[in-house]
Amino acid sequence: MTDVKITIIDREGIAHEVDAPTDMAMNLMEVVRSYELAPEGTIGVCGGMAMCASCQCYVLSDHDLPEKQDDEEAMLSEAFDVKENSRLGCQIQITPAMDGLKVELAPES
Repeated sequence: MTDVKITIIDREGIAHEVDAPTDMAMNLMEVVRSYELAPEGTIGVCGGMAMCASCQCYVLSDHDLPEKQDDEEAMLSEAFDVKENSRLGCQIQITPAMDGLKVELAPES
């Protein structure tokens, strides 16, 4: 399997079911950008370094995601609109285990 199905709810509340490749070392933030599901310059501002929280999303499905690393925890502690299910999209690698993942983009801060 080289693609997984992911549902991404954009900041307007519209759900998009997209195909995300598992063989390109992409992360969720890069998938959002490649499908242009957020206006240019509003997501992945830091380039995926866990330094800006512009790719914050809420994980709505029950997926076993990798543990948050210290840099992600630190960034989320300073971000706005953080919830229990908040993650940085740049820190979620697209793997076969992500099939069926459902996320909602956090509001632009």
